[in-house]
Amino acid sequence: MNKVRWGVLSTAKIAREKVIPAMQTGAYCDVVAIASRNKAQAQETAEKLGIPVVYGSYEELLNDKNIDAVYIPLPNHLHVEWTMKAIQAGKHVLCEKPIALSAEQANQLLQAAQQHPSIKVMEAFMYRFHPQWVQAKMLVDDGRIGALKTIHSFFSYYNADPKNIRNQKDLGGGGMMDIGCYCVSLARFLFNSEPVRVLGHVTTDPVLQTDTLTSGILEFAAGTATFTCSTQLMPYQRVQIMGAEGRIEIEIPFNAPPNQVTRLWLHTKAGSEEMKFDPADQYTLQGDLFSLAVLNNTPVPTPLQDAVNNMKVIETILNAGLSSL
Repeated sequence: MNKVRWGVLSTAKIAREKVIPAMQTGAYCDVVAIASRNKAQAQETAEKLGIPVVYGSYEELLNDKNIDAVYIPLPNHLHVEWTMKAIQAGKHVLCEKPIALSAEQANQLLQAAQQHPSIKVMEAFMYRFHPQWVQAKMLVDDGRIGALKTIHSFFSYYNADPKNIRNQKDLGGGGMMDIGCYCVSLARFLFNSEPVRVLGHVTTDPVLQTDTLTSGILEFAAGTATFTCSTQLMPYQRVQIMGAEGRIEIEIPFNAPPNQVTRLWLHTKAGSEEMKFDPADQYTLQGDLFSLAVLNNTPVPTPLQDAVNNMKVIETILNAGLSSL
């Protein structure tokens, strides 16, 4: 087998428009099936994307012995349930972030996965695989900005539609779950450690009851990370990585366009350097790296424990912010 045979649970927009087309261009991915509780919708998606097999239930797809791994872009509240079912069916799992609604849920999933050590399970934080982030991490680790001292990240968009799943609290909606999780993840990624203290301030929509403006401070042994995320502000995203002797700025840190050159800037005492990266699809890279772990029986790029640790910080920020109201 030189490609992993993938099935997709649901016809979510991110799957239809981004992840499936990207994985179909991968060297080690073969998307062979898609499932939806609305079979007609699954059939329509399959025809548009050239997926050969269609199922009218998730269970049917998981029972297909010709499928090696599943990608799960279901609503947040269904991530743990269907990841566990996929594990029990013997399928490797790439699940969209956040992998759970709480640290307790994430830890339960980790324990379930540990009972099946041959099954690969990973949370889909695709940004880490983009060349701009690989380069940023290398610059930090190589000391190009001196000792890493602080990181500031900002991520926002405007969406106040109560029918949108991102604004439905019971389904895992809200800014921290949808985009703030990136800000937490990148801080832990760059510091390569866990925060020792976390503070949060949360503004909640009076009607939607979701967090719409959240700021957090993460204190690490070596420095700090601050961030703001919002679901009701003008769309914007940027990351500043500050060291004792330099600074890195990433222009489009989270949803880097797959068909455009991306840039980061390195500023040091020696001057400023613009680094450009050829167009790259971070979803393709993610799918291929996960598939290689399956094919070679090696660890996945991001262990499931990372998802648990990220969820602990998210939960602490939300609880800290809400308790202060």
